[in-house]
Amino acid sequence: MNTETAPLGMIAGSRSLPLEFARQARAAGVKRLVAVAAENETDPALAPLVDEIVWVKVGQLSKMISAFADRGVKQCVMVGQLAPKNLFNLRPDFRAMTVLFRLKERNAHTIFGAVAEELKKDGIELVEATPWLKPLMPQAGFQLGPKLSGDQRSDVEFGFRIAKEVSRLEIGQTVVIKEGTVLAVEGFEGTDECLARGGGLAGKAGGAVAVKVAKNQHDMRFDVPCLGARTLETCVRCGISVLAVEAGKALLLEREACETLAVKHRISVVTVS
Repeated sequence: MNTETAPLGMIAGSRSLPLEFARQARAAGVKRLVAVAAENETDPALAPLVDEIVWVKVGQLSKMISAFADRGVKQCVMVGQLAPKNLFNLRPDFRAMTVLFRLKERNAHTIFGAVAEELKKDGIELVEATPWLKPLMPQAGFQLGPKLSGDQRSDVEFGFRIAKEVSRLEIGQTVVIKEGTVLAVEGFEGTDECLARGGGLAGKAGGAVAVKVAKNQHDMRFDVPCLGARTLETCVRCGISVLAVEAGKALLLEREACETLAVKHRISVVTVS
């Protein structure tokens, strides 16, 4: 982990995770935080939680790297989401265009892996954010909301096997199941859209089970599975009764709000391994 005196960089995406990371890093003793934030993506509320914030457009790789190098940052983390559409709508600078040109496959892992290599050329190491985020990662036996029925537990176990295989194929990390039938598999659209599609196919009675996992040998530097209040609100809206995440491999954000939603709407949030 970063020491108290060394500056820590943060490549900040959207939603609440960059804010949560800043708070957890401060609590762990990080004294200086430098954030590079994406215009129209990153929550401006991050600004007062860090020492410096530099705003860039998605695709401005040179500006991002210079922001860290000029401030003596030797380690940085990547936290928060980048909207999937932006992987194709970005307007890359010359350095980013060079990186993209070299890639035979373009997905989040290949693109961000190439970004990590570019950072390394300038003496900046992209490291996992998980050491600072451990308090937010539910372990085995975690549960919010009602206890699972036997049928729900069977669907969770089945969904875990399917999600692991789907993630191995670089398709997605979430599946929606009902009574042993796969209703939806996450693709490029992201978790919320997968939940909505799967929940809609479960019928008026609802009762679908969603399972979200990390890939085997998952690179946690730039993709930590997350769920938060917005995820639970999607489950409420779409009739998802159970949301299971892989133990020790996912972040639970806004826990109090999630617990309130789980109890009020009788949604079970559990870990699986």
